[in-house]
Amino acid sequence: MVDPRAGTPATEADLVDVPQLVTAYFSRTPDPDDPDQQVVFGTSGHRGSSLRTAFNETHILATTQAICDYRKKQGYDGPLFLGRDPHALSEPAYVSALEVLIANDVTVLVQEGFQPTPAVSLAIITANEGRTTGSGLADGIVITPSHNPPGDGGFKYNPPHGGPADSDATAAIAKRANKLIRGGLKKVLRTPYERAVRKVGQYDFLGGYVDALPTVVDLEGIRLAGVRIGADPLGGASVDYWGRIAEQHRLDLTVVNPGVDPTWRFMTLDWDAKIRMDCSSPYAMASLIARRGDYDLATGNDADADRHGIVTPDAGLMNPNHFLAVAIGYLFGRGRSWAPTARIGKTLVSSSMIDKVAASIGRELVEVPVGFKWFVPGLIDGSFGFGGEESAGASFLRRDASTWTTDKDGLVMCLLASEILATTGKTPSQHYAELVEQFGEPAYERIDAAATREEKAALAKLSADAVAATELAGEPITAKLSEAPGNGAAIGGLKVTTESAWFAARPSGTEDVYKIYAESFRGPEHLAQVQEEARAVVSAALGG
Repeated sequence: MVDPRAGTPATEADLVDVPQLVTAYFSRTPDPDDPDQQVVFGTSGHRGSSLRTAFNETHILATTQAICDYRKKQGYDGPLFLGRDPHALSEPAYVSALEVLIANDVTVLVQEGFQPTPAVSLAIITANEGRTTGSGLADGIVITPSHNPPGDGGFKYNPPHGGPADSDATAAIAKRANKLIRGGLKKVLRTPYERAVRKVGQYDFLGGYVDALPTVVDLEGIRLAGVRIGADPLGGASVDYWGRIAEQHRLDLTVVNPGVDPTWRFMTLDWDAKIRMDCSSPYAMASLIARRGDYDLATGNDADADRHGIVTPDAGLMNPNHFLAVAIGYLFGRGRSWAPTARIGKTLVSSSMIDKVAASIGRELVEVPVGFKWFVPGLIDGSFGFGGEESAGASFLRRDASTWTTDKDGLVMCLLASEILATTGKTPSQHYAELVEQFGEPAYERIDAAATREEKAALAKLSADAVAATELAGEPITAKLSEAPGNGAAIGGLKVTTESAWFAARPSGTEDVYKIYAESFRGPEHLAQVQEEARAVVSAALGG
């Protein structure tokens, strides 16, 4: 249900109390026996609010020590790149992390200001170039809850491959962190911040990233075409990056909103009347959408710039699935001369339009579970030219087919949209209209359904054999999946497909709901039928 205030400017009553938030970070101690107050790594690290005792000093001290223990066990003794975004809890978490890292004799490299996730990923990859094992391997931490509301904090670890840590690493880190908390932090090494900060090294994340951009996107082509770009950082870590990109590469690019404020008071409210820096949401992006006529192309990023939002004068904000399909068609069709063996990676809850595009250009498509970590090996060895997920996160190879970033990169995806316009003379939304004319128009939506903690746990371990249904919305079921077809990994839920539709159900990691993703090439009414029957299929499979 969309709140009536969705898309309207935030008011004072909507703003987080930053002093209260920071005070709670230092004053509240989590209960190690409460699952909601433990360290839990989702697909993008540990997230929570200090006001719910889910992201507090205790959590960050323990998690940082656990990362130090993990990297020592793995033999990672190179520098650790530390970045953060403008969330209010990022600064105190940064202080806590530094105190532990320096006490553990870790070489920490930082830069004043804020660092997007892709800039940290690129720094790790650059430092480790030519190294796969042995001493000197670098890794990183990014302090960010991504697009989450201003009251949340986030803490994620990127190992030497530069991308999100896999579940083996995050499970070990979380287990160790919770054990340290249970032990009263007695085994956490810590040095006073005043002493720690004097031992920190400097690294030019901003310069390194902006200097290298022409190796992945045709910035010269964008400049020569005179594409007028409006880039909205949404108050996030990309604000200085967009300004430098415009200046250094001489683009006709305006930073639409250069302001940074930990309350994000300049945002419009998301679908549930909360402030959320979701650049794929038409409600959070309402201000930029209203100005779409001022630019040839407008773009948005979330707080750590690992997501992208594409706004065109003719269509407004593009659905992330739509732009992924267009980007893939362009890159593999005429945009890049990558090897014919370079594959396309997509998450299994992304649109089937991508499948149709991949088939039309003769490229192999690999469907993986939710989480960008599944694309990392392919982006490292070049077997994936592109990896993308439905939540507006993607990255791709450099123009010479070497590795760019192995984490989601919202900035290059935004710049790719401008390259597409500069090269073809058509906006990405016009290209998508051509795909619809060729393949039909899918209706796609994600909804939530209530679920208990026990039901969510059962859904995550569900076997495809538990689905007794043979039809879905009037069509024979063609596949029942609990493992991703691309790599055989467990999807932590269920996917059911027919000739013209599909649904996938996965438990939420933070709320008492499960998510139903669904799509139909037979229109919105058929989609609604798919969604209704999806609930029944899941309920029956869970024994309801």
